[in-house]
Order: sequence, then C-alpha cells, then structure tokens
Amino acid sequence: LYQDYAQKIGNRKALYEGVVNKYKIQSAIYPGSHIDITPSFFIPKVTYIDNFKGAIQFFKDKETIENFIEINKAYSNPVELTFKGQDYTEPLDIEAVDLIISQYAGFVGQATKDYLKVNGILLCNDSHGDASLAKMDEDFEFIGIVTNDYAIQTSNLEDYFKLPKNREIDLTSVKDKMKGLKYKLVAENYLFRKVK
Repeated sequence: LYQDYAQKIGNRKALYEGVVNKYKIQSAIYPGSHIDITPSFFIPKVTYIDNFKGAIQFFKDKETIENFIEINKAYSNPVELTFKGQDYTEPLDIEAVDLIISQYAGFVGQATKDYLKVNGILLCNDSHGDASLAKMDEDFEFIGIVTNDYAIQTSNLEDYFKLPKNREIDLTSVKDKMKGLKYKLVAENYLFRKVK
C-alpha cells in the first residue's frame, strides 16, 4: 500500500533526507500525512496526523509499519512512530518538535506552529498557500528553498514571493481560495525557521 502510494506521489526520500541532514532533525510532525511514512526513514520520532479513513486504517497495523521502517531507516535510534487520527486544526497533545512537514494539506504551518520549537523548521510547499502565509508571518523567517534536484538553497532568495509588477501579496485571497499565488520565481518546497 505504502509503496504504491509513494510511487503515485513521487519519491520524497531525497527531500526529507536533505532537510533532516542539514538541520539535524530528530523529531517531526506531519499533519495531513495520509500514508506517507517516508519521513520515518530519516527522523527517529515522527507523529503523523490525519483524519482520513484510509490513513486511520493504514496506521492500525503499526507493528508492520515499524518493522518496514526498521529495515529502511538511516539512523540507529529506535523508531518512535505515533499516529493521531484527527483533524490537525484541533488541539494536539504533543511535545514541541524540530520540524513540521506540510505537503498539499492546507494551512498546516499556521495551524500547528505552536508545536514547533523556536529555531525549528517548517518545510512546506505553496500548493494551498501555506508558504505564502508563512512568508508573511512574523513568527517565521524564510531561510531557503529545496531545488528540483533536492539541493537546499539558502542564498539568492530575494526573488521568491515577488509578484509580477511588484503587486502586494493578498493574504485574504490566499486564505479564501486556499491556493498559492503565481510568483515570478517559485520552488517546489520552501524552508522557514521559527524565530519566536
């Protein structure tokens, strides 16, 4: 099931591995994860959060999942995998983590930033506008992008989140439409550091 899903969404291994190695990530939450367990190959402690029936069903067989991760993981610590079958916008009973993963699941960064440690990292895309909201949020600092070949670029970022003709970013429209904007320069994934 997971392998079929991983093929469908594309292999995110290089994405997670690059971010984890650069920022020494030990713990993460993945709201709206569906059944993408790839982060657990690189991060010892991950909490997956999804209220989708298919995901709830998938994570019921936790032992099989953990055994699979055990074979594929890139660290020596034991696997600590938690699943919460709930809406991520509701209160979560979890400790603060090093990383929030937001992939095509709405305004994850905004809804869950209280669970991110100061100096923690938000990895998100802008398909639903999550990166646009983080860029305009003073709790976050825009620190990098992940390039198409999964390198992390932390310089020459000034042209991202710029609209043609230097128009202002309209956050109300982003929130209403749940869609990222057509910037001059776009990346598949963006990196933000929580600064306060």
